[in-house]
Amino acid sequence: MKSRSEFICQQCGYKSSSYLGKCPECGSWNSLVETEVSTETPKSKLQFPNIENSLVKLAEVKKEHSLRMSTGFSEFDRVLGGGIVPGSLVLISGDPGIGKSTLLLQSAMRIAGSQSTVHSSQTGKNKKTVNREPKTDNEHTVLYVTGEESAQQVKIRADRVGKIPPNLYILPQTSTEAIVSACEKLSPAILIVDSIQTLTSEKLAGSAGSIGQIRESAQVLQRLAKGTKTSVFVVGHVTKEGNIAGPKVLEHIVDAVLNLEGDEAYGFRILRSVKNRFGSTFEVGVFEMADSGMAEIANPSQVFLSQRIEKRAGSVVCASIAGGRPILSEVQALATSTIFGVPARRVTGLDFSRMQIVIAALAKNAGLSFANLDIYLNVAGGLRITEPAADLAAALAVVSAVLDKPVKERVCVFGEVGLLGELRTVAASKAREKEAKRLGFSDFVTPERFKTLEAAISYAIHSE
Repeated sequence: MKSRSEFICQQCGYKSSSYLGKCPECGSWNSLVETEVSTETPKSKLQFPNIENSLVKLAEVKKEHSLRMSTGFSEFDRVLGGGIVPGSLVLISGDPGIGKSTLLLQSAMRIAGSQSTVHSSQTGKNKKTVNREPKTDNEHTVLYVTGEESAQQVKIRADRVGKIPPNLYILPQTSTEAIVSACEKLSPAILIVDSIQTLTSEKLAGSAGSIGQIRESAQVLQRLAKGTKTSVFVVGHVTKEGNIAGPKVLEHIVDAVLNLEGDEAYGFRILRSVKNRFGSTFEVGVFEMADSGMAEIANPSQVFLSQRIEKRAGSVVCASIAGGRPILSEVQALATSTIFGVPARRVTGLDFSRMQIVIAALAKNAGLSFANLDIYLNVAGGLRITEPAADLAAALAVVSAVLDKPVKERVCVFGEVGLLGELRTVAASKAREKEAKRLGFSDFVTPERFKTLEAAISYAIHSE
């Protein structure tokens, strides 16, 4: 077989006949790797397959009620859209040490030791959990493929998080063909691959982690999932820029992309849906990293507010929407005199660009000067809020910190701030207020009550 060398970017897939220090397509440095490719066209590509049996009228396709399998975590099921869809391919990404392997191992142990499934209709509604006897011996069999750890290392971690069920198998292997062969022999209901960057295929000459190996391995796992109805979970590493390592085509191949987020300084972990063909992309699951593994948090609002100090200037309770449920969190602000020519602006847990707009709107419409003040904004507990509903809470927190006056007690805040100082309504106001009332908040500063930023500040901070 004739072959030649090409230099392929490991981030975007750009191809070059010679080495380049910087990729012209994505701008990544030192990302082009020499890869041997074949110059001959396989004969199979010149043959036209017979597709007469594959042509089906869409109107004649029969609807099927899919039975989703529970992961053993209700928070995990929520993010997936109600449970695991048979034959789905799910990518879980996150920073090193964030808990991806621990979460999947715990789920594997719970699935292998459980007999429960989640029934879901075609519309995704009316989900309910039903207990029933397994139809086959392999219905709750789980195969855990580890390419980064030995079987002994996984055993130590499994003993720490719970009791190991008999239907959980482990395969220390990096060969894609060997994994497929093991699945054909075992016929597992769930296949977990940790991680996709360690897999190699005999069809390619590239090393593990290269763009060709990752693409080929992902496509093989996709065919395996769709052909055998085995649900496949793959772990993907994240680069220092926060992107999933490997080609972007990996995100297009899989059915769902879940990102596990969290700060090393906190025990909380947020499982967020980035892409989901079987559910909402706005759902999040909240976990806590403990000594015994991942523990799901059923009431995140109470946890995020548990350490809040009331009657403290710069502290405001915000009601945000994460997926289909409201979560209450504490937005904190700190204002100090600057010692530099240009005042500093530091934001954690909120969108930096939006906070710049909020501070500018305050300076213009609230009659406050921030020219000689360093302003720091933070969402306590490591939560990240991306929706505009946090604008008003951030604005009141900044004003409270600058004036050194606390916000009124038992007040919950949410709303969008416009450039002209107007307050704009946000979605799911009733759900936010209901969650706040459940936790004891009786007063609300919202766009429904106050139309301007000045009016909200006057009521929440200036009034006695």
